[in-house]
Amino acid sequence: MKKTEVSRDLNRKTQVSETSVQGLQALTAFSLTIAVLGVLLLAGCNALRDDLEAIQDRGWLVLITRNSSTTYFEGPDGPTGFEYDLAEAFANFLEVDLKVLVIDDESEMIKALAQGRGDILAPGFPFGHRVAPLVYLGPAYLDVQQQIIGRRGRPAVQKPADLKGRSIWFAPSSARLEALENLKKQVPEAQWIMRSNYSSENLLELVQTRSADLTVVESNTFTRNRWIYPELLVHFSLEKLQHLRWAVGKQNRRLRRTVEKWFSLKSTKKLIRGLIKYYYSHLERFDYVDLTRFRKKIDSRLPRYINYFRLAAAQYGLDWQLVAAQSYQESHWNPRARSFTGVRGMMMLTLDTARDMGLKNRMAARESIFAGARYLAQLHRRIEEQVPEPDRTFMALAAYNLGFGHLQDARNLAKKLGKPANSWHGIRDVLPLLQQKKYYRRLPHGYARGKEAVQYVDRIRTYFNVLQAYFAQEHNIKKDET
Repeated sequence: MKKTEVSRDLNRKTQVSETSVQGLQALTAFSLTIAVLGVLLLAGCNALRDDLEAIQDRGWLVLITRNSSTTYFEGPDGPTGFEYDLAEAFANFLEVDLKVLVIDDESEMIKALAQGRGDILAPGFPFGHRVAPLVYLGPAYLDVQQQIIGRRGRPAVQKPADLKGRSIWFAPSSARLEALENLKKQVPEAQWIMRSNYSSENLLELVQTRSADLTVVESNTFTRNRWIYPELLVHFSLEKLQHLRWAVGKQNRRLRRTVEKWFSLKSTKKLIRGLIKYYYSHLERFDYVDLTRFRKKIDSRLPRYINYFRLAAAQYGLDWQLVAAQSYQESHWNPRARSFTGVRGMMMLTLDTARDMGLKNRMAARESIFAGARYLAQLHRRIEEQVPEPDRTFMALAAYNLGFGHLQDARNLAKKLGKPANSWHGIRDVLPLLQQKKYYRRLPHGYARGKEAVQYVDRIRTYFNVLQAYFAQEHNIKKDET
């Protein structure tokens, strides 16, 4: 992919801050009427157009999506996100570039699709039954559920009847609205408020801070955010499984057939499995106590060492939040930490590695951080540039934990087993095999605690994501104050 361009719909926010369910139904009906008119108009104008040829002639595919942790966002290494990566792979299949049109409101997304401002719509949440007929829906690729989310320490909600007297806030979505409408049939007293100026992730934060009582979000959204908001929990799920699908404009029939064909390919199914592992597998081991402790130490202990992390990362071309996350995994930011294996200090270096990095006193916080950052950068350089980011960084972290030789063993074994040796999700699958005799006895470096290395990288990724969210929020607060 040569480039990615991003544009934003400046009129995507509905100017209603809160409304009753009747008001939301009226708003939804109005918005979708506009979408239907757009569909009918464009269908008549473009019936004879070869939509796929037009995309290939202009040289780019336009993805309509929103900014969120489950769809598309700017990461340390550029654009990323589950839906973005999936759409980029489809654009590569078409041999065109990818452009992104960011719109947050569902009805505005559909209107943009009908007007031809985008080619595929991937909102990262399911479409409701009233919206589905307005577009062509592609094959299902991820199962989700609508979940009622609350905060620990608040009155329990174990069944729908427990919602009496409770208030549910939610971000506009046809599928969420329908789920709540069905809930009301079971519990007529159920009350909810649509907050159009908030995203689902914003509402999770409001429940965490006790500014809101309950919210309803999709399971994929909660999974991606529960490590940021450890006080949150799932009370119960609404209805049965729903499915994420791409939407294509009704006028784009050939593009629709191409989307269906692409999703049916074995290579695409393999890609989706890899993306699910990449974006969600490291979040499976949720540790409430550990994450609560980590968030407290961000305030109490990190300030003592934050400048060291920033300086060391800048010197060796790393992300300071990544170095800080790794240090927490190693020592919990304790410069006097030591293990039974003899590693010590903020970055828990062995005596031999410390000597190689020129570190004389492993208990000196600043020196340990610089030596650890230097060692991680050195491992990173040893991995070929053809390995993309952030996979290359994840492999370097694994090598820091179990040794570069064992990492190479895992990559060679991945090749033999037909798994992607240049992708972290491929190496993540293989690393635990280094503990099985039938595999390690034939490897140059023998046995290694591969499962531990996987957990090591998973935890660093989690801490890193928490730090990113924490400091992004702090930046936004300061920005608002100015």
